[in-house]
Amino acid sequence: MPDPATGWAPRPTRNRIVVALGFVLIIGGWLAVSGIGGPKIGQLSQVQSNNSTSFLPASAESVRAATQAAEFSPAKTIPAFVLFSSDGVASAEQLTAWNAAAAALGAAPVTADGATLGTITDYLPDGAKIVPIPSQDGAAILAVVPLAEAKLVRTAEGQDPPLTLVVDSLRAAAAPSAAGGNTHVTGPAGLVRDLGGAFAGIDGILLLVALGVVLLILLLVYRALALPVFVLFSSVCCLALAGWIVYLLADADVITLNGQSQGILFILVIGAATDYGLLLTARYREELTRIQRPIDAMKVAWRACLEPIAASAATVIIGLLCLLLSDLNSNRSLGPVAAIGIACAFLGTITLLPTLLATGRWVFWPRVPALPAAASAAAPAAHRAAHAAEPEEDGPLQGTGLWVRIARTIGAHPRRVWVVTGIVLLAMCAALPTFKGSGVQQSEVFLGNPDSVVGQQDLEKHFPGGTGNPVVIVVPEALAGQVIAAAQQVPGLTGAPVAQGAAQGSAATVVDGRVLLDATLSAGADTTDAKDTIRALRAALHPLGAVLVGGQTAQQLDTSDTAARDLRVIIPAVLLAVLLVLMLLLRSLVAPLVLVVATVISFGSALGVSALVFNHVLDFPGADPAVPLFGFVFLVALGVDYSIFLMSRAREESLLLGPRAGILAALVTTGGVITSAGVVLAATFAALGIIPILFLAQIAFIVCFGVLLDTLVVRSLLVSAIATDLGRLIWWPSKLGRRATGGRHETGGKHEASADPGRVRTS
Repeated sequence: MPDPATGWAPRPTRNRIVVALGFVLIIGGWLAVSGIGGPKIGQLSQVQSNNSTSFLPASAESVRAATQAAEFSPAKTIPAFVLFSSDGVASAEQLTAWNAAAAALGAAPVTADGATLGTITDYLPDGAKIVPIPSQDGAAILAVVPLAEAKLVRTAEGQDPPLTLVVDSLRAAAAPSAAGGNTHVTGPAGLVRDLGGAFAGIDGILLLVALGVVLLILLLVYRALALPVFVLFSSVCCLALAGWIVYLLADADVITLNGQSQGILFILVIGAATDYGLLLTARYREELTRIQRPIDAMKVAWRACLEPIAASAATVIIGLLCLLLSDLNSNRSLGPVAAIGIACAFLGTITLLPTLLATGRWVFWPRVPALPAAASAAAPAAHRAAHAAEPEEDGPLQGTGLWVRIARTIGAHPRRVWVVTGIVLLAMCAALPTFKGSGVQQSEVFLGNPDSVVGQQDLEKHFPGGTGNPVVIVVPEALAGQVIAAAQQVPGLTGAPVAQGAAQGSAATVVDGRVLLDATLSAGADTTDAKDTIRALRAALHPLGAVLVGGQTAQQLDTSDTAARDLRVIIPAVLLAVLLVLMLLLRSLVAPLVLVVATVISFGSALGVSALVFNHVLDFPGADPAVPLFGFVFLVALGVDYSIFLMSRAREESLLLGPRAGILAALVTTGGVITSAGVVLAATFAALGIIPILFLAQIAFIVCFGVLLDTLVVRSLLVSAIATDLGRLIWWPSKLGRRATGGRHETGGKHEASADPGRVRTS
């Protein structure tokens, strides 16, 4: 006999066996994935590439200059600066000790796990020597150690990168020779080593912090024991699959993975999988109060949640893949890495989690949803019919809960609510122009003071700022004299450029009719003044002919300019992609436009508040040019999720109750679960703050604050009030928008009774 609540007959024994076998296969398959993919998460650091020199496109002037400059020196190097210094004028004994220590650096052993791998000289270009350079103030000696990039190749599985081992060995060798002064290892090699150290253990500590925060929130939300474990278990399995796929692709050089991408991957997968799981779990619990058998209740919940979860995942994936339009390789590489994570989160949510939850009502213990009474099996239908006959303002708003009170306020004064909310959000946008996103010095990317940062600050006290990081100028041999003369007129250089090979009267080295000139900046290589000097130098030299100006400062300048270009290209692309997905999901034009505009206002408000916090509370020096772009992609793609969840449920309710009552009913029904999802996602992104990198700390704050703002204010007040004020117009031009009354509607398809009693769906 069919179940009166679902219309489905009990399954034969054979079908039950098939269902049980399906449960075993799904759970067993995901356990196998976890067993294989889990260890790959710990190995992701082995396939990372954190070399900033590869971030720029090949068309950038600094990259073209580096390519041609490499022809003058076959061995590509990453210099480490070993600095010996004193707070005052160094004594003769100190200078003697420092010179001796600098000369002996080449013989210093490089060790790993107690085993000697060789000496520092083994990692230098063939024939290269370490020459001490005294400072003009007599208080420091600098030893430039040119490490050959080709020799910094990992030689053993699980071993630290050779660059890390070499820099650590240099620090160990230099420290005993301080002679009462200071020793530091800085320069590009020192900064890269400390950057890698900041990401060390990211796959363990970050994951544990994120999971711990999510578990605590889930326990508070559900007050159940097994349910949070199931949701987290599903999220971890999704992460294992994502880590496995990313590892295989990165190891095969199909995609590029760096430390930032890895950290964001962890957060996205855990946050998105938990969000999707919360939506499915809430709907499942709701259906359990109407449907007898858990598996039948899960079928109804799964069908109801599949479309909004799929649309949400598609929105995030498409938004992330828009990063492929970036000219910065670091931005472009994040797109596929993060998209893989979201796809895995979606796959786990629609397969593993429903299987675990459908095992019975016991997963909600001790707050088990009440069984539907047999005598009132048709009660939900009668309840819905009663709602359909009641006035829109009162029907769905029975009760005294928080979301009922909010919905009543919006229903009574929708225009007043959205106007006031909009004014407040626009006021928060007012500080947006003060956001400093033009870039920071390399030594400022750390939140702490690693040795390379302290050493760079000490280096700039005793040597010209550009020492060790020369401006590279590649010119045709015939133009060398003119270029040198023109460069001397550009302020910001310590002297005239010097041609490579032109020492002590010898002729300059010529390769394919070109000469390589080196110039030293008077300001620090990564300062704003140094970048201004590069701009001025290019403006002065480009009119002379085919001249290329490169070097570290030029690379940073090109990175900033490219990031600004990416912002102009990717933001419209993301908005267009999100708009199209929303139009397909909601079958409307007005609703998607409202959601996109609201999300953009939410982003502007979040960035405006972030500017105030960064500039006046946390006193950050500035922000990487990619911070606004990443913040936009994450907030628009992730923030619109909550509006998708709200409006997809509103469309479902509007088929029964009419547009105004449908919006308010959806707000009441989804308010708690969407708020919980927003808190979970904000908390997972906040976990990025444990990594002492300025970029990630800023992304963590922007996304955390932006998600909470979007969840608690934009979705709850702005979007709901605008939709209520517009009424049926919100669904224009669909038939729901043109002919929305109460109860059953003509929507262009034939009416069907849904599996949920009292509901109407169309096909």
